Amino acid sequence: MGRIFVVDLEGRTYRCKFCKTHLALAEELVSRAFHCRRGKAYLFNNVVNITMGPHEERVMLSGMHTVADIFCCCCGQIVGWKYEAAHDKAQKYKEGKFVLERGRIIDGVDSEFYIDSHPSISDTEDA
Repeated sequence: MGRIFVVDLEGRTYRCKFCKTHLALAEELVSRAFHCRRGKAYLFNNVVNITMGPHEERVMLSGMHTVADIFCCCCGQIVGWKYEAAHDKAQKYKEGKFVLERGRIIDGVDSEFYIDSHPSISDTEDA
């Protein structure tokens, strides 16, 4: 296995809860209105410092999708998934986008405070 190169992001970032590696910029946030098995999640246009698992068909609340789990490249913890394909036309906007699970990320501005500590942000609002 080769050397892991980590991208350090400038600005407000979301980081891996387990090792603090940068995962996404706040400006890449598309929606806060997503859910996963373990709770709430955020949809992003782009993320960095991840590795991807194999593609699989998964039935989700919004229907059938082809997805790949994504893992932090530094600590190997699962942090979310990538939408590869949506089978429903109304869900095509998700293709190529990433979901990060809220319980597995922290807000880089507040470094040690978890995103759940921001009561003024509604999870039903889009960014």
